Amino acid sequence: MLAIPAIPAPPAPQIIQRGMESYAASFDAMRAYTDSRGPGAPDQLWLVEHPPVYTLGLAADRSHILDPHAIPVIQTDRGGEVTYHGPGQAVIYLLIDLRRQRAGAKLFAREFVQKIEQAVIDTLAAYNLDGIRKEGAPGIYIANGPSQGAKIAALGLKIRASGCTYHGVSLNVAMDLQPFTWINPCGYAGLATIDMKTLGVTAAMADVQSLLAHKLMDTFA
Repeated sequence: MLAIPAIPAPPAPQIIQRGMESYAASFDAMRAYTDSRGPGAPDQLWLVEHPPVYTLGLAADRSHILDPHAIPVIQTDRGGEVTYHGPGQAVIYLLIDLRRQRAGAKLFAREFVQKIEQAVIDTLAAYNLDGIRKEGAPGIYIANGPSQGAKIAALGLKIRASGCTYHGVSLNVAMDLQPFTWINPCGYAGLATIDMKTLGVTAAMADVQSLLAHKLMDTFA
């Protein structure tokens, strides 16, 4: 009887701290890594913070940018509408090969999104904040209290035919929230946005980024 060779375990994912970096530099680097990665390339989570920038998804309607106030606007290849990135926001880019076997099964796009959202919910719970999903509106929203329904985390991905992903998730930690009022966030007029600081949580950016990164790592183990 022929022995069936064991499927080798994928290389351990890596957490890469990139610090404050322009959106354009991160965008170019994500695509370059994905273009060049082979079957042995490790999955990576990039921890980044950006100077002020608006980014547009592939199908974004530019009319949702009400007044950019000189903030750069960059067209991307992710899904979704317009969003804002700026200082005080924990951004994690997910360079993941969904074809790899994890716990005996590949990840599929819907499951991948759910796992990202759950990692954000678990991170918020560690700071005694309740986050929830909204059907048909990717991201995480505040579940209760005076800020119920306000969006605190955004999600946008690119999944190539190869199964490799990039772009990722952003969690509002301690931001200037005014630039969100100059757009229809994620294409929704009047959508309130919030950050952890406004909700009474004083936390270091590095601590929130690290916790979210490890929650994400746990989901992909």
